[in-house]
Amino acid sequence: MSEITPELAEKFKVFGKWSVNDVEVRDPGLKRYICLKPAFAPHSGGRHEHKRFGKAEVNIVERLANMFMRPGPNGGKKTAALKIVRNALELIHLRTRQNPLQVLVKAIENAAPREDVTRLSYGGIVYFKAVDISPQRRLDLALRHLAQGAMETSFRSRKTPEEALADEVILASENDPRSLAVRKKNELERIALASR
Repeated sequence: MSEITPELAEKFKVFGKWSVNDVEVRDPGLKRYICLKPAFAPHSGGRHEHKRFGKAEVNIVERLANMFMRPGPNGGKKTAALKIVRNALELIHLRTRQNPLQVLVKAIENAAPREDVTRLSYGGIVYFKAVDISPQRRLDLALRHLAQGAMETSFRSRKTPEEALADEVILASENDPRSLAVRKKNELERIALASR
């Protein structure tokens, strides 16, 4: 695949508004997996499915939108999920006065757990052992927890999903424990620490 030039990246901004040129991924483990390819409308149509680890080449905004298409009110509704994410990015931009893609990347870095536990059984005795998490799974868990936190906050609430997602991303980017994603990361790492 050809390299993306800065001119091309400037021409194709995400949702026609935000450039990916100045977005920096500081976590070295996630750098290869957080895709910031410029895309006007982040909608790949599943073309990444034919090769192994193809989802690492899907724009991070589209992957977040895909997490909103879980079974429930938005199950399978891609345009509704993209609208939620686009409006949430607008709110993030209005509240923080920063590039919302940079805020999203920082939130993902803060919400991605580094350790988890696995079950081991020896002779009928089951115990848990701490293991490192692969970067791809770290990213998947961070995105899932961000979307889950937004959906839980907006369920039976006056908050819209867009407002809830914007709040969740901003809190996670500040590493605030009020964010569900940061709480889940801390809980996973605490359990793993106890299982070493």
